[in-house]
Amino acid sequence: MQFVAVIVAALVAYGFGAFWYTRMSKPWMEAAGIPVGSDGKPQGTGSPMPFVVGFVAEVLVAGMMRHIFVQAQLDTAIEGLMGGFGIGAFLITPWVAMNYAFAARPYKLTALDSVNAIVGCTLMGVVLTLF
Repeated sequence: MQFVAVIVAALVAYGFGAFWYTRMSKPWMEAAGIPVGSDGKPQGTGSPMPFVVGFVAEVLVAGMMRHIFVQAQLDTAIEGLMGGFGIGAFLITPWVAMNYAFAARPYKLTALDSVNAIVGCTLMGVVLTLF
């Protein structure tokens, strides 16, 4: 059953990411420096690999969060919410911010990607504690 919880948590976070980046696609592409064509769509190969890598990453994060939650005995929805928020806000976001700072990426990119990490992990935490 816990494998199912990990997959569902990953799917929920992935779904939020799809929603977030659809809504914020223009500011994100601008901040990330993604070239766009005259139609406003990103130029490139259109490879599905970023989506595959993204989902695998979500599964790995959800799996590790489940392990942490079991070890810390977090088992209510509010504990999952707080634990997930903490992981997104205080583990993932600072690491992303550090990498982007060294890469001289715009602060706006850090902010946009951090929202995805924080909300995604928060949702994962809630889902993991509901199983």
